[in-house]
Amino acid sequence: MVIAALAAGIGLLAMRWRDSGFQWDLFGQSLISVRWPWLWASYVLILLTYYGRVLRWEVMIRPICPRPNHWRLFSATVIGFTALVLLGRAGELVRPYLIAKKEGLPVSSQMAAWLLERIYDILIVLLAFGFALTQVPARVVDSPHLQYLLDFGGRFVFVLAILCLAVLVMMRWFSDTAQRRIGDAMVALPEPYRTRLATVLNAFLEGVQSTRSLRSTSLLLLYTFLEWLLIAGCYFCLFRSFPATAWCGWRDVMCFLGFVSVGSIVQIPGVGGGMQVVGVIVLTELLHVPLEAAAGVSLMIWFMTFVAVVPIGVLLAFREGLNWRKLRTLKDQVPS
Repeated sequence: MVIAALAAGIGLLAMRWRDSGFQWDLFGQSLISVRWPWLWASYVLILLTYYGRVLRWEVMIRPICPRPNHWRLFSATVIGFTALVLLGRAGELVRPYLIAKKEGLPVSSQMAAWLLERIYDILIVLLAFGFALTQVPARVVDSPHLQYLLDFGGRFVFVLAILCLAVLVMMRWFSDTAQRRIGDAMVALPEPYRTRLATVLNAFLEGVQSTRSLRSTSLLLLYTFLEWLLIAGCYFCLFRSFPATAWCGWRDVMCFLGFVSVGSIVQIPGVGGGMQVVGVIVLTELLHVPLEAAAGVSLMIWFMTFVAVVPIGVLLAFREGLNWRKLRTLKDQVPS
């Protein structure tokens, strides 16, 4: 469904490009006229988000690794996000694999931590998307029925976010119950398969041990909100760095972030994907930014939030003896 919406967005942009005539000189001018202090501020904020992820991951693995090395976690995180940019969604598996190897932990436990991290991020994305749907200006919507659907959709997404939060709370009791029931179901399996599956299951359940502590769950929620607050601050600084969007307030930025977060689900290796398309549509249709300036803003946001970390990640990968070929094969070593 996301890909279909992305295709529709590309079609809409193509029609606008054809009707208005994209002016490359205005596009170039929008990039040249950026205000560098705001741009550098956005870069600092986005770098801080990677350390925020380290703090969150440290909480998740604390039950099985009481004193993880923050530098090793940071290095694996930056290299992992670099692999995500270069390899696409398949690069997501590089980070948990590297953390497992660096800290001497089962890979399955780090895949569980990665899944838990995704749940927390989805919670925030749903909240931001629900807010964005309710903030679509009435002047943009031709039909009151469509306005009602948007408002209803926003409330529905909020309910989904609450369900995600409920899942996080229920996971405190998930481990023992699930382990017992799955263990009973594995009795019918041959001994070699049962032993292997039990090993993977135990490692996975170890990876979600942090959810059994109310303090750890609270810390994970706190770090998640702070991390996305840094991301919102990065977007705000990027908006301020462009004259065409410098007038936008926090509500506009949060609305933009809500739509773009959903668009970023589609990731093409080395190119990006839905983030730029959705960004241009929101800027032109909702905020009435000229097409050329909207393209410049969306391109810069994609570059700062995804690509700007790549030079640091490449340097860290070379420092640790990793190269392009190894990064491509790391993801294939992760057990399914």
